[in-house]
Amino acid sequence: MPTEPVAPRPAKPSVWRAFAQPAAWTMFLFGFSSGLPFLLVAGTLAYWLKENGIKLAEITMIASAGMTYAFKFLWAPLLDHWRIPGFARLGQRRGWLLFAQLSVLAGLLAMALLTPAQLAPFVAATLVVAFFGATQDIAVDAYRIEIAPIEAQGALVATYALGYRIGLLLAGAVALILADHLPWRMVYVVMALAMAVPVATTLMAREPDVLRHRPARWRDAMREGVIDPFADFFRRYGWWLAGVILLFLLLFKMPEQATIGGIMSPFYRDMGFSKTEIGAITKIYGVWIGIVGVFLGGAAVARWGAWRPLGVTIVLCGCSNLLYLLLIAWPGNLAVLTLVISGENLTLGMLGPPTVAFLSSLVNRQHTATQYALLSSLVNLPGKLLGFFAGGIATATGYGGYFVITVLAVLPAMALFAYLSPRFRAAERLSAATAPAE
Repeated sequence: MPTEPVAPRPAKPSVWRAFAQPAAWTMFLFGFSSGLPFLLVAGTLAYWLKENGIKLAEITMIASAGMTYAFKFLWAPLLDHWRIPGFARLGQRRGWLLFAQLSVLAGLLAMALLTPAQLAPFVAATLVVAFFGATQDIAVDAYRIEIAPIEAQGALVATYALGYRIGLLLAGAVALILADHLPWRMVYVVMALAMAVPVATTLMAREPDVLRHRPARWRDAMREGVIDPFADFFRRYGWWLAGVILLFLLLFKMPEQATIGGIMSPFYRDMGFSKTEIGAITKIYGVWIGIVGVFLGGAAVARWGAWRPLGVTIVLCGCSNLLYLLLIAWPGNLAVLTLVISGENLTLGMLGPPTVAFLSSLVNRQHTATQYALLSSLVNLPGKLLGFFAGGIATATGYGGYFVITVLAVLPAMALFAYLSPRFRAAERLSAATAPAE
């Protein structure tokens, strides 16, 4: 009697194939494009203003143009539902990308032309760079989600992060070094010319294959652009499950975000470290350790999907805050500081790709830009609020008490992770089973 043929077990995803895909290196150049303008309006700009005799209060107000990035979800619906005249032939995503990149380039050239000597128009040009830099970030996130499946998102996030860090290095360290030898206006011209690389990348990149519904009336466009992205999330998951997911998003990154704010600089100084030691270990060494972590997290997502690596890295990243207790026990010890920064930045980097891949899996591709901008803002909000009150908490409990409190959010987050796990593990198995064969 003939036996039924046994279906072969699907091969494990290839980490090498995930990183070798063309989209991964497109995202590397888009990451560079996103990192470059951010520091030029939020950090490096302050040095230029200081050298032109601008008062400190005015410097901090002008440099706060970088806050534009925190509110990008407000205009994200435009990138989902409106095409820019003259750029529409490139497609929804590439059209917005090219428009934003050219606007950043033009804004940087305007800053170089005007200089702080003409302060009012100079500030206006700064706001143009900040606004379109944030707009570019919205378009890049949407492009990444739509160009590749969820299991490939880890590799895309890793290469994007590498490009982003190089963009930050160019706009930060390299720009400062150049400013010792060239006028600031020439430095900003050089930075503007560097935007030509991502512009060329956008022109050569492939537009994602997404079929979009075009509303016939303005009223329908407003409903689909502003109201439906919210309603769609609850419609797809139901009120109960959507609420549990949102609560999980609010909690799981609190330990990470709570140590990014202003408490860390006073903490390092109170532990007896010099500014040079802090800068060398936390800002230079730590950045590259973080990139290693990002690639490890990206490889984990490529191999096992987003959900399991997300659970593991939530625990690792959250508990890494306890390493700061070692610095309290051994203040001023550079070896201990290096150990703490290694553990904290490595696990922080590892958490990034699973987080982005998971958020990407929650998004409806009819509302990619809007929903991703909202979800990513939601993930980071509670930790930032905790960081806002960090000084008062640390004063009341001591630094050690504050770091312990930041870790406590891991407990309810992992309880929610366990509750949600059957649903998302099943979704990943279904996605793997229905994925087209190589």
